[in-house]
Amino acid sequence: MRPVERRTVDGITVTGTAQVEAWDSRVLPPAEQVRPGLWSIPVPIPDSPLRYTLSYAFLTGTGVVVVDPGWDTAAGRQALSGGLSAAGAGVPDVIGVVVTHIHPDHHGLSGWLRETTGAWIAMHPAEAETLPARAWRHRTGAADRDWLRLLGVPEDEAAELTIDYSQLIQVLGMADPDRYLNDGDRVPITDHEVRAIWTPGHTPGHLCLHDAAAGMLLTGDHLLPRITPNIGTHDPSGEPLSAYLRSLDRTAAFHADEALPAHEYRFRGIDRRVAGLKSHHEERTKEILAAIDQLPEPTTWAIAAELTWSRGWPALQGMTRRMALAETLAHLRHLVATGILAEPTGTPQHWRRRR
Repeated sequence: MRPVERRTVDGITVTGTAQVEAWDSRVLPPAEQVRPGLWSIPVPIPDSPLRYTLSYAFLTGTGVVVVDPGWDTAAGRQALSGGLSAAGAGVPDVIGVVVTHIHPDHHGLSGWLRETTGAWIAMHPAEAETLPARAWRHRTGAADRDWLRLLGVPEDEAAELTIDYSQLIQVLGMADPDRYLNDGDRVPITDHEVRAIWTPGHTPGHLCLHDAAAGMLLTGDHLLPRITPNIGTHDPSGEPLSAYLRSLDRTAAFHADEALPAHEYRFRGIDRRVAGLKSHHEERTKEILAAIDQLPEPTTWAIAAELTWSRGWPALQGMTRRMALAETLAHLRHLVATGILAEPTGTPQHWRRRR
């Protein structure tokens, strides 16, 4: 029997009623069966407003395949083990891991599962190239400081925001994949016909997983019911927002399916959520252009400080401020790509409308 549905204010329909009640109560939701042979298992995220990752476990005749096993902590291992137990399985039954993207709250436990059970790990090839051990092998603190200066970050702020790569041992050790999943590939999950859908934007190789027969789309971080996914870039010429908007258009075609996201709660109304996210980015564009028009020196830093942030710009510190900067840069690069802004000039870069 499906749970009673509850409509939310923005037009989507919540189907994960136990999940939304837990979200409202600020507790972990229960592990629960969402389809025959498919369980949702919450895995806690330490010190994060996201609170938990919704890991998914496909139970098959040959073993368990886990999607996004979650952050690697003792509590995370215990939560995943407990969820598998509730499903009638255990960690030793895991034969494979599918990663929608490599952020630690999704990919963190993959290596532990492979070490413990010999499970394979699969992801999109573009995502594998962003693994820190590959993408950061030539990065230095000095280069990071130069990037911050290019964005117009004041020297005192840059000192606080510069990444010390020597302190990121756990992230640098995240597991490499054993196999790749390209767009349209069938995911190796017996008893389920699940296809990989490439949805770049939040990360270059982000995947959604579609099971047409079950009427569901596992959306990872690409599509969440309430939160707008961070779309940021550290590449001065990158265009992740352009890719994300194209991915959203593609995702809207799954309007008849239930969305099973990696955070918060399940919902229906994928097309309505896509429309809401696109509207958000349109409003952000208006804010950015207004800031550029009124600022005497429209650097990325100065523009970001003028924008609306959920907790306010002064409350953003450390990594959250870097994420806000990277998101602002992604919007600016998108406006260059669409011909609204000219290529920036100077160091720090200044942004102007195309004449």
